[in-house]
Amino acid sequence: MEQKEDLIAKIQFAIDQLRPFLNDDGGDMEFVQLREDGMVEVRLLGACSDCSMSNMTIKAGIEESLIKVSEEIKGVVAVD
Repeated sequence: MEQKEDLIAKIQFAIDQLRPFLNDDGGDMEFVQLREDGMVEVRLLGACSDCSMSNMTIKAGIEESLIKVSEEIKGVVAVD
């Protein structure tokens, strides 16, 4: 099992790679936490916070990218 700090660093790096695409649409996101169950919590900001497509963005973009980071990541959820 990867060290939690190493995994969080990889998650942060992956989010930083996605950030320009979100910024292009007036949005952003921040990492909140890596839960014990392998779920990553993120907070959607700006235009992403109330966008009707945000759920698709999470599943198709963010989640797909983060799962590639480590098999320990099981999914992504947005929190307020």
